Amino acid sequence: MTAERTPPMTSANKATLLAANAAISVLDIEGFLQHCTDDIEWNAIGDTVINGKASLRQWMKANYREPPEFTVTELVAEDDMVVAVGTIVTTDTDGGRTTRLYSDVWRFRDGRMATLRAFVVDPGSAA
Repeated sequence: MTAERTPPMTSANKATLLAANAAISVLDIEGFLQHCTDDIEWNAIGDTVINGKASLRQWMKANYREPPEFTVTELVAEDDMVVAVGTIVTTDTDGGRTTRLYSDVWRFRDGRMATLRAFVVDPGSAA
């Protein structure tokens, strides 16, 4: 029996996503954006769609007053896709902290994050 091996591209994409998450976890917006394509499409399903690095930079500066805290419980990759599942804790403008469940579906292009479909729900609504 031979062990299955993770294709190099898949491993590289996972590593890129983890590095990007590490950057944003210390509010290093530029460090995060270096892992994105210039024409990134960030789609928070049912909420916000952001197109391009400049718009994403502006959104992050306005919305991430404190760094978000990620806990990735599952990380699955195939071809040019990486799916991360876990929890995210954010701080609102009044200092209140909110924990939500999330699933991020990333598509990579040339080793960079090109599209995101983010599904984020409150734990009470995820029955």
